[in-house]
Amino acid sequence: MRKLLAMIAAAMLLGTAAQAQIAREKVIIDTDIGDDIDDAFAVALALSSPELDLLGFSAAFGDTPTRAKMLDRMLGELGHGDIPVAMGTPVDVNRNAFTQRRYAEGGSFARASHPNSVDFVLSQTRKYPGQVTLVAIGPLPNVGAMIDKDPAGFHLLKRVVVMGGSIRTMEDPYGVAPSIAPHPEWNIKNDIASAKKLFQSGVPLYVMPLDSTANLKLHEVARTAIFAHGSMTTNILAGLYYEWSAFTRAATPTLYDPMTIASMLDPSLCPTAPLHISVDDSGNTKETPGAPNANVCLHSDDDAFLHFYVRRVAGH
Repeated sequence: MRKLLAMIAAAMLLGTAAQAQIAREKVIIDTDIGDDIDDAFAVALALSSPELDLLGFSAAFGDTPTRAKMLDRMLGELGHGDIPVAMGTPVDVNRNAFTQRRYAEGGSFARASHPNSVDFVLSQTRKYPGQVTLVAIGPLPNVGAMIDKDPAGFHLLKRVVVMGGSIRTMEDPYGVAPSIAPHPEWNIKNDIASAKKLFQSGVPLYVMPLDSTANLKLHEVARTAIFAHGSMTTNILAGLYYEWSAFTRAATPTLYDPMTIASMLDPSLCPTAPLHISVDDSGNTKETPGAPNANVCLHSDDDAFLHFYVRRVAGH
């Protein structure tokens, strides 16, 4: 009897492990890593989250070869050199904003070549129809090119989670600074045509705009908790932070992009509401009448987010 019970218990454990493996969400992250620092923090969160099955990363917008090298190095140093890194078409724009170039061009993990981002993502949607989440945390030229090349393949995505847009007037939580009216946000305005295609695509879309991300300040206490942890992940983040800070003369980064990952892991951090969003010719993301085309987070819990982020990344 004891042997039978042990066999049943072992089978239950194997079944639970198999279910956990099946439940992992297949994710590709399309990123303009290397300019602002929040992309690196988003990558670190993704790599620290066993709930995610990371099919690959994709370098988007501008100096994509250097972005791909930066991803190569981060993944290599963190023991994830087996995760593919794809690369979008390089464009000679915004090169002077690459704040973490020294890290990106250093190290010994640069790969000899990278697959094309558009072809890579579409190949994964065909391989895993209805299972792949595309996380877009930079301008959207790769996304627009995917829709142009193979709209049916793009529709095989499970969903797209995007950091972008500015929907409603934002009030200063302390009531001191003037309110900020909706305006063209960086990721949207740098490829308005692609943003229009995405919002009109009909693919399930989850949006983390400035409304819910602009207050996610990585204050000194949280930074110290992360950087003092001393793991390879947090050491890399500390080095990249100081490189970014020296370049920008800024002390406190805003973690816009990590909310895309955090909201997937814990939706209560950034609850969404169904809205119809239109992108105009200036890059404004306007709430307009019509059937909902996006699930939009207009308010997030910034304290809960920071606690979640620190525990997840420093505890990994």
